[in-house]
Amino acid sequence: MERSFLTCTRSLSRSLRSSTSSKTAARSISTALRPALLPQASQTTARHRRCLHSTPSYNESRAPRSRRDPPSDDNTQADFASLDVLRNTAQPATSIDACTSEGFALNNNMRIAGCGVLLVGGEAYRWRPWLSPRGKQETVEEGAAGEDAMTGWLLNAKGQWEVPDEAWGLFDVVWPKPDLLIIGTGERITPLAPATRKYLNGLGIRLDVQDTRNASAQFNLLATERGVQQVAAALIPIGFREARKV
Repeated sequence: MERSFLTCTRSLSRSLRSSTSSKTAARSISTALRPALLPQASQTTARHRRCLHSTPSYNESRAPRSRRDPPSDDNTQADFASLDVLRNTAQPATSIDACTSEGFALNNNMRIAGCGVLLVGGEAYRWRPWLSPRGKQETVEEGAAGEDAMTGWLLNAKGQWEVPDEAWGLFDVVWPKPDLLIIGTGERITPLAPATRKYLNGLGIRLDVQDTRNASAQFNLLATERGVQQVAAALIPIGFREARKV
């Protein structure tokens, strides 16, 4: 009985020693392997950190390719350079071909010199709004302005372009009245006086004030497009000079 008890005690102590030695061996093995495993773990951690970085990496943009279409042999394409909607529309006979310092050249080969012109209803009228209807005319020797004089008074004290109501007498009798009157104030544009604007607007006529060159071009375009019954013009030669106040 004692022998069997001693045998069991010895076998138990052996098993304890073997377990202790196995733990020590395992600890030593893990210690020996730790230096080799740590770099790999750090590399794995660093790799995962790089993959989870929030800043995107952009590549350099390439130059865009040209998307210009190749030349086409299609004859049905529209040539906008030669597009003219008024090509087959005849210009009025009273359209302005040239503006000279003394007058105008019309499309019907008429030359107007020494005065302005009123273009109303397809007709051209000589016009001198700078001459006072109550003043002396054709008496240059007496100090008055002659018929062909290119000087007079069209500006009021405020420097506005003001024409007496008598100079617009043609629009009182013409019927139907034009819808638009284009006024050319000479070499440069001059603001219209409120009294003149009010008088013409009272006749039911809208106004467009420009310098004479642009007014002539505007009249040619609108008269061709809308007709001479709708558009009229009152033009002063570009050579007109305002006389000095005495």
